[in-house]
Amino acid sequence: MLHVFARSRSLSCHPFFHLNRSSLRIPPSKSLSNLSSSSTHYHHHHHHLPMVSLLVATTIDPASINPANALLAFPGWQPGPLFQDDMKSFVNEGLRVLLHGKSIVVEDYLDERWEKVTGEVVDEVIFLSKHTAASNKPALTVHPIGVPHLREGDVPPQGGKPGWAAMPNPRIGPWIRLLKNIAQAHNLVPEFEITLEATHHGPLTNKPTMFLEIGSTEDYWKRQDAAQVMAQLVWEGLGLGGGTDVGNWSRANDKKKVLLGIGGGHYVPRHMDVILKDDVWAGHLLSGYSVPMEDPKGETSVEIGGTWKQSIKAAYEATKSAFPGGEILAHLDQKSFKGWQKNAITGFLAEQNIKIGKPNNFY
Repeated sequence: MLHVFARSRSLSCHPFFHLNRSSLRIPPSKSLSNLSSSSTHYHHHHHHLPMVSLLVATTIDPASINPANALLAFPGWQPGPLFQDDMKSFVNEGLRVLLHGKSIVVEDYLDERWEKVTGEVVDEVIFLSKHTAASNKPALTVHPIGVPHLREGDVPPQGGKPGWAAMPNPRIGPWIRLLKNIAQAHNLVPEFEITLEATHHGPLTNKPTMFLEIGSTEDYWKRQDAAQVMAQLVWEGLGLGGGTDVGNWSRANDKKKVLLGIGGGHYVPRHMDVILKDDVWAGHLLSGYSVPMEDPKGETSVEIGGTWKQSIKAAYEATKSAFPGGEILAHLDQKSFKGWQKNAITGFLAEQNIKIGKPNNFY
């Protein structure tokens, strides 16, 4: 279906207009491109168009381009629309793959830019990237993005903007479970740890977003078997090649509880314990470093400083937007907090009407 992508940006070339001319009540005699009303009609009626998933990879990172190439080796790919001179795109069913040559965290709002250029509506964004860790341990990870704890004026070290959290992709929970199964089937476990990571870094996006990463050193970034597993995750997870996609929130009928993780280390082990159980949905995962709190030094009535409140609020709001109709429950890594921290957080959650969930509330 390559003709779908007219190289010209004029709306009259877009097949949507030919298909829907009757419903738009546009007199066939007039040229569509001159009708401003038709373009507003088009932009305000996005739901006529199929939703697409946008997968982004960079050619400068082997842990990004290798999984992308492994995915592009599956059947059914066609060259995609001309998006930007320095980027290549490919299409397969509802998936769009976009390859660029910069750091993965610097190209902001690719979802919005894709929509502007192609007229398609992006439903979700998935980034492929390397993971770096002090431990150098091999790992395959999935995580939401954002830097909700940074202050106005801070320079985010890896993209995003201070105080911002992306909408978490609802697939995160179901996909970490799927990834575990695929990695086991490819005998990558126990060599690789399969884990979620806490919310961190950019780039900026408007749509539900997640990162899929291979860590943690050059040797592992280049591993072809790890690339294959990540490609398989995307292929199966999005239901390409005839399967049913995994982690589709709009089909979650009775299981509506979503975990908003607060506290713990970067690999969020206590939140992981809960999310590895079937049917648990995961939203933002705020590690301890994303809820910075200033020690009141024993004073009880003082306002506790630090950006912890703005961070929790931004993460909650973004999670709520990503899971319409969901019940967002904060899950605290209890042991990671001192008493005064736990009291402050619990009080703030109550004030914000954010419910707290114990592990067994999620199953």
